Amino acid sequence: MTVFSIFTLLGGLAFFLYGMNVMSGGLEKLAGGRLETALKRMTSNAFSSLALGAGITIAIQSSSALTVMLVGLVNSGIMDISQTVGVIMGSNIGTTLTAWILSLSGIDSGNVFINLLKPENFSPLIALAGILLTMLSKKDSKKSIGNICLGFAVLMFGMELMKDSMAPLADSPEFASILTAFNNPVLGVLVGALFTGIIQSSAASVGILQALSLTGGISYGMAIPIIMGQNIGTCVTALISSIGVSKNAKKVAAIHLSFNIIGTTLCLVLFYGIHAISPFGFMNDNIEPWSIALVHTIFNVFVTIVLMPFSKQLVKLANMLVRGRGKDKTSQPRFLDERLLSTPSFAASECNNLTVKMAELAQTTLLSSIDMIENYVGKDADAIRESEDYLDRYEDELGTYLVKLSGKELSDSDSRKVSKLLHTIGDFERLGDHALNLLDGAEEIHNKQIHFSEDAQRELGVLSKAIHDIMQLTVEAFVNDDVEKAKRVEPLEQIIDLLSAEIKVRHIERLRAGECTIELGFILSDMLNNYERISDHCSNIAVAIIELGHDSFQTHEYLNAVKTDDNEFRTLFAEYQTQYQL
Repeated sequence: MTVFSIFTLLGGLAFFLYGMNVMSGGLEKLAGGRLETALKRMTSNAFSSLALGAGITIAIQSSSALTVMLVGLVNSGIMDISQTVGVIMGSNIGTTLTAWILSLSGIDSGNVFINLLKPENFSPLIALAGILLTMLSKKDSKKSIGNICLGFAVLMFGMELMKDSMAPLADSPEFASILTAFNNPVLGVLVGALFTGIIQSSAASVGILQALSLTGGISYGMAIPIIMGQNIGTCVTALISSIGVSKNAKKVAAIHLSFNIIGTTLCLVLFYGIHAISPFGFMNDNIEPWSIALVHTIFNVFVTIVLMPFSKQLVKLANMLVRGRGKDKTSQPRFLDERLLSTPSFAASECNNLTVKMAELAQTTLLSSIDMIENYVGKDADAIRESEDYLDRYEDELGTYLVKLSGKELSDSDSRKVSKLLHTIGDFERLGDHALNLLDGAEEIHNKQIHFSEDAQRELGVLSKAIHDIMQLTVEAFVNDDVEKAKRVEPLEQIIDLLSAEIKVRHIERLRAGECTIELGFILSDMLNNYERISDHCSNIAVAIIELGHDSFQTHEYLNAVKTDDNEFRTLFAEYQTQYQL
């Protein structure tokens, strides 16, 4: 074996890891928000969590990526620490699929159809299909499938390079003498853990072991402890990702590590204990790629079955391992963790969920302020101010996060979703500002013990009802992505403008007749201006929802067109004129 063989090995490893990364990205992109939906449906049922962990790991082809995702979810307060245990266990089972796919390279048969199952034989066809889909398809989903195919082909090419670079080792006496050291199970575990920790991919380390087994120099006795150690090494990614996060998020990495260490120790003691009493005859036999996949699967399934009943104890152990003085900095509500950016579709869905909460908070805050005009309560005023502070935080944090997310590789649907959110969060935040303005007016009325006339109160009641309805329409349209409801917002916004103008005219008439005071006139004018601005922001949000379907955000062009040429707009406008009469 020459230095060029080492270069080929390292190059093969690079192709393998790159192919895995491309394939994983394509799978995750294709899955889209379904990953997020699946995690949202998680229950306390251990078996559903287990299946979910295995399924997501198979979908994104990386148990490390899933664990990093869990760290981010716990750090953001989206998931509870106890929910992650079953998912982590399931991810260890899901990651064994890669080893089974790689084991097909060991097929040796004269039958052309059986030989076609060998990845090196069918991967060129997959690569061709992948490049055609990527270059010719216009649909984002087909391009993602193309990337998956290309990633798989590159991965298998890397596997072939590693296998070819190791072929000379079969006849090397020096290599044979080095391998004898791996008969020590403790050393095998350490080597497996160390190597997997360095490359941060258990799939790649298993692939290298499978390629090495084709030299005929690896026995079951050497391979089994290395496979056990690989599960410990894969925890390195989660440990790195837990730096600088909350104590609860650190506990995710602690659970992952303790689960694998306990499982490895248990299997090591049990396996070699039985071997000492009744020696296994296969220990010195050469292991094959499919056998490595089988051992990898049996080990992970066995550990999961044994430790699954002790999920609560694993959480308690994590609580003991991760201790800190003082209050957890993340005990206050936190927003999205940047670790979730590694799965952009998941991050986009969570951004949408947070913006929905922001929309609902803006609606509640604003309607509470309107209620305070007639029924002022000091405690409620404090709650409104606190809610407005939260709306400011929502805009700051979401805006920054969405800008970072927009720089990631997004599917067309996720890209449109991010655009919609960037166009609407500012309007939701401004609704909170107008709620504070209305609260100031309500406090002035309360403190000075002044009151509007009966006519003014009745007129404001009609306008307040219109504001309540436009807010309800806007939030429902946003939450449900309902274009039909969004189309009902602009006609109502025009009605609110007309109502405000008419109330101002009537107030001036009452002022001339001596039925109202200038002081109340200032307060009324401020209220009407805020009502108009509220309806304007609702209009902006509704237009963003409508324009999203046309891949365009030409707001002014849309509004001009709808007010002049749209029969539906005129019908709704007439309907609202009848409904909201002074």
